[in-house]
Amino acid sequence: MRALRALQPFAHREYRVLIAALAISIFGSGMWAVAMVYEVIHLGGGPLELSLVAAAGSVGLVSFVLAGGIAADRLPQRLLIIAVEGANLAVIATVSGLAMAGWLQLWHLALGSFVLGVGAAFFFPAYSAILPRILPPDDLLAANGMEGTMRPILQQAAGPAVAGILVAALSPSHAVTGVAVCHLLAFVILNFLRGQHRAAGQDAAGSPGHPRAKTSLLHDLREGVSYTIRTPWLLWTLLWACISVLFLIGPIEVLVPFVVRDQLGGDSRMFGFLLAVMGVGGAAASLATASFPLPRRYLTVMMVSWGAGSLPIAAVGIMDSFWALAAALFIFGATGGVGMVIWGTLLQRRVPPHLLGRVSSLDFFVSLALMPVSMALAGPAAAVLPVWLIFLVAGTVCPVVAVVAMVVARMPADELAHPLAGGAEEPARDGLVGS
Repeated sequence: MRALRALQPFAHREYRVLIAALAISIFGSGMWAVAMVYEVIHLGGGPLELSLVAAAGSVGLVSFVLAGGIAADRLPQRLLIIAVEGANLAVIATVSGLAMAGWLQLWHLALGSFVLGVGAAFFFPAYSAILPRILPPDDLLAANGMEGTMRPILQQAAGPAVAGILVAALSPSHAVTGVAVCHLLAFVILNFLRGQHRAAGQDAAGSPGHPRAKTSLLHDLREGVSYTIRTPWLLWTLLWACISVLFLIGPIEVLVPFVVRDQLGGDSRMFGFLLAVMGVGGAAASLATASFPLPRRYLTVMMVSWGAGSLPIAAVGIMDSFWALAAALFIFGATGGVGMVIWGTLLQRRVPPHLLGRVSSLDFFVSLALMPVSMALAGPAAAVLPVWLIFLVAGTVCPVVAVVAMVVARMPADELAHPLAGGAEEPARDGLVGS
């Protein structure tokens, strides 16, 4: 019965079309991560050139994610998603053609990476906003859990593995062609999406009963930020996310490889396996969360999962056992998966539909903006502080901030005042009270 709950969204045709296209697209993204690396190397590039190409994608994503949120609230999300996938196909097909002809240059890869980043900035707010339009409220948790299960499996494991096989057996350009095929399939499938179903009196991007007036882009952005600031559970969750990204991402991405080398005597294969363990934890927990109803104490469960799940990271700097480190990262990945599935569902259930794209993009932006800062600070911090102290601070600050967020935003009282079981809470009502 639990497994059937996780599969409930598949009863809806539009969701089946959307999730099939998304699965193929993120599989292609996983392939691109490897194919792009070996194309850079094939063209004679080194670490600097690879960093520039990879950074171009991040710049495109961060620069346009707020615009992507505004577009998701202004335009039909179906058309936006199809357009993005079409642009992805055009970019990858062009890179593939240039590579096969022997004309590819590093600046082509950097430009392509930038455009793909821009596409992601428009795709994910639109995807978040379209789900509540094609699924009933009770199926949103399962849908978010399914995405949380697929992403680490396809983007972090299967896609890179297949690309690695193609690079080794044929060439990097053949792997890029494989990515193009993925985007072609996703684009074709997305065109089977029907027009969005809307409630009576609701336009493509307006609130129920109130057609959207023409406004400026700056007004739309201010409206999204204003709603976030006056909604305590939303504001304090985002503040917690900012602090957690700043304190946790850098140590995990930058310093764990040195923990593996210096404390465990391991190499890159051990580090890669540990990251896979963390991904498996996130996938398994996402699927498990999708198999149960949304908890009555949904805000409490979300914040406790994130806060308590950070505690094992505090001991990473003193661990000398592979299995202990693997267990710590598994717990971190699993609790993160639980929190993310609930968080995505809360945005779709409690944020008014006409603001969902902008609020989703703000969530994306604050996380992305501090991620490179965290990674940039981790190295210098390790040069002046012991590694064990950095992990101790990271693993203890985040649970403390989680408790502070719960208390200041009065989350336990808020979740009881706004029950979501059985679709009881209406998003527009939540927007009016600003709770």
